[in-house]
Amino acid sequence: YQRIDFQTEVEKEIANDLLSATLSVELNNKNPALLAKELTLISNEALKLGGNYPAVKLTSGNQQSYPIYNDKNKLDGWRGRAEIQVSSKDFKAAGELISQLQNKLQLNNLNFSVAPETRRELENQLISEAVAAFKTRADKIKSAWNAKGYKLVKMSLGTAGSHQPQPMYMMRGAAKMDMADAAPAADYAGGQTRLNVQVSGSIELEN
Repeated sequence: YQRIDFQTEVEKEIANDLLSATLSVELNNKNPALLAKELTLISNEALKLGGNYPAVKLTSGNQQSYPIYNDKNKLDGWRGRAEIQVSSKDFKAAGELISQLQNKLQLNNLNFSVAPETRRELENQLISEAVAAFKTRADKIKSAWNAKGYKLVKMSLGTAGSHQPQPMYMMRGAAKMDMADAAPAADYAGGQTRLNVQVSGSIELEN
């Protein structure tokens, strides 16, 4: 037997279909209990507003507070931060909701990716194509060596995804806005992600 190792690969670009964003609010208060209450109220208002957008998923993120000391190293108050996580496949609805949430929260980041279920479906398709390509390559190798046939010794599959640069929006320190000054809803373009599947293995030619 003659053993030959080789690899085949197939790839495809797919539109990012999942938007993910993080918004937050930071407040100061001398009373830590009142600070926690204010943060909770703002978070609850945001979650309630999200109820008007069933296609958008809102969840509470991290909420924390920490002491503030003056230049004499004495406790001078408390500062707290609360986060809201946004995710949706409906970019238009998410953009409208995010613009409204920015009345009281700041947009920290925004990115786009391929949803897990979309990725699995495409990977399954690519696996079939990659295995077929591997078989085609094996047949060509057999013909090139004038072999009677071949047998598969081993095979392994690998998947990978490479994101094309996506926009990341940073708005730290932005002033809070009144409802009349709300940011206009953005039209988001999610960009593309390239997925690929590699099939590597060994065959033994039968002379």
